[in-house]
Amino acid sequence: MKTRGILVAEDDPRICDVLEYALKSEGHAVTITRRGREAVELARQTELVVLDVGLPDIDGFEVCRLIRTFSTVPIIFLTSRSDEINRVVGLEIGGDDYVVKPFSTRELMARIKAVLRRNHSATEQSQGGSGGVVHYEKIEIDPEKFRVTCGGEEVALTRQEFKLLELLVRHPGRVFTREQVLDQAWGDGGLVTDRTIDVHIRTLRRKFAAFDFIETVRGIGYRAREI
Repeated sequence: MKTRGILVAEDDPRICDVLEYALKSEGHAVTITRRGREAVELARQTELVVLDVGLPDIDGFEVCRLIRTFSTVPIIFLTSRSDEINRVVGLEIGGDDYVVKPFSTRELMARIKAVLRRNHSATEQSQGGSGGVVHYEKIEIDPEKFRVTCGGEEVALTRQEFKLLELLVRHPGRVFTREQVLDQAWGDGGLVTDRTIDVHIRTLRRKFAAFDFIETVRGIGYRAREI
């Protein structure tokens, strides 16, 4: 799958060399940077970011926060921080995946392919339309413009948050199991865990904190409150 290019923001030159070789072997154009601030600017012109958390000027979490103010480009964190809290933080601030060092190059390439595949699928669905504008109480979703408002105020979402929100509010009252979410909102869920879905639900709840509409059905899954 040919892309506009993948950005690798990593301060270890050995890892940079390994990833550049592996990505180019897969047919990708590759840009390398070892500085967080430069990564923020380069993210405007790339299709996916592999982002080290431990960059020397600003850390990868801050880089992700800055990128998310203007872009939904997929971000895969690459880090030696293996504790759960850091994985959760990475997903909650807008990361699409989280790979811990030392890592298998083959596994990382598989994760990159999966994220790109989901991203391309979401773009195609948006361009082709997916049922028109959705109205759900205070929320309005425009799939073609990739735009969400709540009470007239625009809400910035990642692609996966957007797809998850759209899935729920198109079917108020319907309970979706985690397996159904993986199948319908993620499409290719082979490298996505239940924990990832829970984190995205938590993030949506935070972004729509003034409008509590996502309900947990214990032991089953989630639904948008019936209206």
